[in-house]
Amino acid sequence: MNTELIEALNVLEKEKNISKETLLEAIEQSLLQACKNHFGKADNVKVNINPETGDFSVFAEREVVEEVEDPALQISLADAKMKDSKYEVGDIVNVEIKSKEFGRIATQNAKNVILQKIREEERSVLYNQYYEKEHDVITGIVQRYVGRNLSINLGRVDALLTENEMVKGEVYRPNERLKVYVLEVKDTPKGPKILVSRTHPELVKRLFETEVAEVREGIIEIKSIAREAGSRTKIAVWSNDPDVDAVGACVGVNGIRVNAVVEELHGEKMDIINWDENPALLIENALSPAKVISVAADPDEKTAEVIVPDYQLSLAIGKEGQNARLAARLTGFKIDIKSETQAREAGDFDYYEEEEEEYEDEYADDAYAEESEETAGTEQPEE
Repeated sequence: MNTELIEALNVLEKEKNISKETLLEAIEQSLLQACKNHFGKADNVKVNINPETGDFSVFAEREVVEEVEDPALQISLADAKMKDSKYEVGDIVNVEIKSKEFGRIATQNAKNVILQKIREEERSVLYNQYYEKEHDVITGIVQRYVGRNLSINLGRVDALLTENEMVKGEVYRPNERLKVYVLEVKDTPKGPKILVSRTHPELVKRLFETEVAEVREGIIEIKSIAREAGSRTKIAVWSNDPDVDAVGACVGVNGIRVNAVVEELHGEKMDIINWDENPALLIENALSPAKVISVAADPDEKTAEVIVPDYQLSLAIGKEGQNARLAARLTGFKIDIKSETQAREAGDFDYYEEEEEEYEDEYADDAYAEESEETAGTEQPEE
């Protein structure tokens, strides 16, 4: 029993996650290559390896002939009968090949074949392992800057965080643990090349899946995300269970859940709103925290006109237009925001006044009815 070989295979299987069958196949190929280098050909060579004991045998199938023309493929009748007297011309004889007979060059080539196979399998295992994590979040350790890019160790391989995928203002320190979104995993001759991101909107979604069980289980859906990395993110959520408040579940008790995401994103502000199939209501929610008077949305043209109180105009637009810009990305609508005064001057406010008058009349009627109920049965003083 070849215990040393089996132990070596077990170690390689454990450390590099390469199956024993693959390693045995590599050994078989190396022996065939050694035979080819030694004899000039190996088409008639067979290798038998016992996966349990590690014992192996190599033999060549040679045809019995009267006169040998090719020693690698033929054997003389006299030599064949020395092995067994029953052999006749035309029979096939299995001739054992001793690996110790291989020359130094053949042995070295066999060794190279095994090492090359191990490297290929190790690269394939790593690629498959990280390819499964593509479009997911993974934790890495900051290593060093490579030019303007950042090398992040993911365990068995290093990933590349390019300058374009870094958040402006974030400072990355060596040995710092960092969660990144896996953009792409490429298979290259030098091993898997992994590109990661800190700016991708899906990073926010995956972080909420980690922190919020309802999102992870599909009870709450994240319908849309609009992000300006490092500054602000808006997400629209929807609950598939009427008893579960989508926004409340994502925020958590005392904001514990959303704060965990914000902390991981180094203080990025987070607006969580309710998704609505009605575009007008969705746009109104998306412009939060600004108050909205009215929304006129055109689903076909994907445009919307929004009227807000005068004192809310700057809040609705946001600093450098950020709030309006994120709301537009979140909803997919081109949003035109006007103040109440601007709408009146443009003549876009007539319908609102009509609605307001109807509301005031209705309110007056209700107030009168309530007053009548309160005074019913009471005596009125005589004039």
